[in-house]
Amino acid sequence: MAMNKVTDQMGRTLLVRQRPLRIVSLVPSQTELLFDLGLESEIVGLTEFCIHPAAQVAGKQRVGGPKKFRFDVIARLQPDLIFGNKEENYREGILQLAESYPVWMSDILTLADACAMIRQVGGLVGKGDRALALAEQIESAFARLEICSPPLRVGYFIWQNPYLVAAANTFIHEMLTRCGFINVFAGYGNGRYPEVTAEQIRAARPDIIFLSSEPFPFREKQRQLVAEQFPETAVHLVDGEMFSWYGSRLLLAVDYFQQLQNKLHSGDNMGDCPPR
Repeated sequence: MAMNKVTDQMGRTLLVRQRPLRIVSLVPSQTELLFDLGLESEIVGLTEFCIHPAAQVAGKQRVGGPKKFRFDVIARLQPDLIFGNKEENYREGILQLAESYPVWMSDILTLADACAMIRQVGGLVGKGDRALALAEQIESAFARLEICSPPLRVGYFIWQNPYLVAAANTFIHEMLTRCGFINVFAGYGNGRYPEVTAEQIRAARPDIIFLSSEPFPFREKQRQLVAEQFPETAVHLVDGEMFSWYGSRLLLAVDYFQQLQNKLHSGDNMGDCPPR
């Protein structure tokens, strides 16, 4: 069996079969990418949170969640390549898997990181040309993205009770910046997703609060409650996949961002988050 020595985005070196035939994905956005690269028959396992593309993922074996793997199920699948991510998966679980299988890890904070991941994954699975074309499409689309003008001060919420927000050094921050938004919590606290109080939110003076559809599923009920709590600030529901999924879904993100900006400047305070 021909093997290739490769280095993942965390600088780890591993041996990978030249053409993997049994792939497990532990990251929803990378799962969608693998399907879009044409690997439906090679994908044998994915997580409970891998929801796109709906028709293809429906018949695949689930191997637990991104932060709680079912090692017994993974063992039965006998993967010859596993895809994970530094932020979305848990270190102990990845280390345990790496003792038995080649585990390729992504580490993505920027659009450049995401496009590099797409190209590298494509090369690993024998879909290099397709991945190269996809990455170029994404880069071209973002190059055409119009910057929000005048710039708006935004707070991006990912959780309630307590409120958690996206700070700097996150892919969400990268997407906000690409749109021309000013992330009011960019330099806040020590973590990447700090907890903030109502007083701190008011002190940050956001023009707009974005309530993400994930990981906490903010919906209209929560939007109304937050709007009542911060009447001086516009509150919008937004599609978290567009801001935080760094695979082939980025092809859809630019149109979404452009439409969102148009809604913001038209004064529509309902946002643009699809119901689920």
